[in-house]
Amino acid sequence: MDRKSIEMDKERLTAEMAFKDSSSAIIKIRRRLPDFLQSVKLKYVKLGLGYGYSCNHATLLILPLMFATLVQLSGLKPDRVYDLWTINQAFRLQSIDAATRLAASLILFFLCSLYFSKRSRPVYLVDFACYKSQDDRKLSVDSFLKMTEETGAFTDDTLQFQRKIATRSGLGDETYFPRGITSRPPNLCMEEARSETEAVMFGALDSLFEKTGVRPKDIDILIVNSCLFNPTPSLSAMVINHYKLRTDIKSYNLGGMGCSAGLISVELAKNLLRANPNTYAVVVSTENITQNWYFGNDRSMLLCNCIFRMGGAAVLLSN
Repeated sequence: MDRKSIEMDKERLTAEMAFKDSSSAIIKIRRRLPDFLQSVKLKYVKLGLGYGYSCNHATLLILPLMFATLVQLSGLKPDRVYDLWTINQAFRLQSIDAATRLAASLILFFLCSLYFSKRSRPVYLVDFACYKSQDDRKLSVDSFLKMTEETGAFTDDTLQFQRKIATRSGLGDETYFPRGITSRPPNLCMEEARSETEAVMFGALDSLFEKTGVRPKDIDILIVNSCLFNPTPSLSAMVINHYKLRTDIKSYNLGGMGCSAGLISVELAKNLLRANPNTYAVVVSTENITQNWYFGNDRSMLLCNCIFRMGGAAVLLSN
């Protein structure tokens, strides 16, 4: 089979023609990868090797030592170097041994500094706590389906779909719902959403501090993540003001990252702990369902109603 390739540089397109026989041909057009070397956005990319060594503390220590060594070596005149090779054998060997020991010491110091600066510092999980609401917030699967049907907002097909998802999701009969959803009629306002989030975050953190004995003032890093609920002031600011945390605390509020936000928060805490020794970090992960409850018949949107419940977790990490 003959194949010809036609490149259209202007549009970064590639057309490939495959001839099966004299009467038919197949043409495939696809877009080539952009030339990143010509892109202005390349300035935002940090090269891993060079950036890692340039920002490393060991580099700031090693470079002055290397510079001082070069200055000392530059002071040797040619006649002094010649004398080292023409004087008696014993003195020459002694001088060479001294230079060898000095060079070996510098190399050993360099390697040790490089090792201790680049090695991975351990990060430990001290403890964690999950939020458990009051018993009057419990709702069984049957009660949830009955509540959904009584709203009158769903068709018979979507009610059957929710029943199927709720029974197969693995959720038990002791899951919790916020007051804004269970009230009649539902009250999905900002006040109820804040009340739900505050109850979850503060409940999990109170349990965590009680289990570990760590004081809120001892926390150096705070990371809070919630995908869909991002009010102003932020959730991290709510935690800082509630527990009167230190003014120099490093706080981060992550949102809009979906179900991966929990892992991203732990990774962020790990990197911050490696850069700040003798530090405590708290990660709070939750999701708000009050303002994200769906009253429609789009099945993809109804999955959140069937799976998401009131809850959250707080994790204490340290190095």
